[in-house]
Amino acid sequence: MSVELSVHGLTKVHAGQSVAALDSLDLTVSPGSCTAILGPSGSGKSTALRLIAGLDSPTAGTVRIDGLEVNGVAAENRGVGMVFQRPMLFPHMSVLDNIGFAYRAAGESRKHSREHAREYLDLVHLGDIGDRAVSGVSGGQAQRVALARSLAGSPRVLLLDEPFSALDPVLRTEMHDLVRELRSTLDQTLLLVTHDQQEAAVLADSLAVLIDGRLEHHSDIATAYTRPSTLAVSRLMGGMNEIEGQWDGVGMHRSQLGELEVNGVDLPAGPAVLLLRHELITLDDNGIRGVVSGLRPTGFRSIADVTVGSLTVKVELAAGSSVRVGDAVGLRIPGGARFVVR
Repeated sequence: MSVELSVHGLTKVHAGQSVAALDSLDLTVSPGSCTAILGPSGSGKSTALRLIAGLDSPTAGTVRIDGLEVNGVAAENRGVGMVFQRPMLFPHMSVLDNIGFAYRAAGESRKHSREHAREYLDLVHLGDIGDRAVSGVSGGQAQRVALARSLAGSPRVLLLDEPFSALDPVLRTEMHDLVRELRSTLDQTLLLVTHDQQEAAVLADSLAVLIDGRLEHHSDIATAYTRPSTLAVSRLMGGMNEIEGQWDGVGMHRSQLGELEVNGVDLPAGPAVLLLRHELITLDDNGIRGVVSGLRPTGFRSIADVTVGSLTVKVELAAGSSVRVGDAVGLRIPGGARFVVR
């Protein structure tokens, strides 16, 4: 049965530092769900995981698993597994014995430990390399072994600290597919640390954004993209369009694009930035008029710079688009593509 993970006021100030690496974090991960912590380097992401795992002690705040505070519980007794960016396998052991280490440490025989380990090796689709030395496996295989080793401890909570960031794109996609498969098989609560918003969108149910040690946003994935709490969160989520203008405090933003209605914004009247998701803007002859001033390929698709007055609006074009620099176009900006922040 999966459990809830929650932290309240979790704070860490490292020795000799005056600024908190993690500042009063409140976060709850529902049983069986996956939350991704997204943030730039130095934002406190890995610090949060270390405190939850019991690898470091908080300056203040509590960690609760299944409603019970675990601050004073040793790391090995918390029921928490962790996978790091590097596999950190034991070089003197075989693949199978790496996975069965937890059982051996608990006093089980080598035979029984290996029997249990084979089950988890099969889970990560590496059943045929159990007897191989870890020095003879690829980077992607090593990370699968590390994942299997963490799962073999039957953790109630699994922490993933950027475990796929060192893999090439193909292997990273394979690992994403594996984690999604394991989530449908195993009943565990997951907390993932990443600096990649696309990875978060692929794996997680909800997203928590840390910036300078503080939680700036927490929501489902779609809301994080289209209704970010701050300008910094928008940029982390890949937002490209920031339009300076005036907010009337009721529901209208005014800028060189004209008057655009924006719903669900709770800000007083004054200067404000209109955010427009480039993926949701489409070309429409009846839309806001502009001229294509630049094109940047992004694989099959491309990003068009559309100049409107002195503004430039970035638009993601569909694959095979025939739009060329110099074309006069119209922009249709649906309500779901708009949000306003200070």
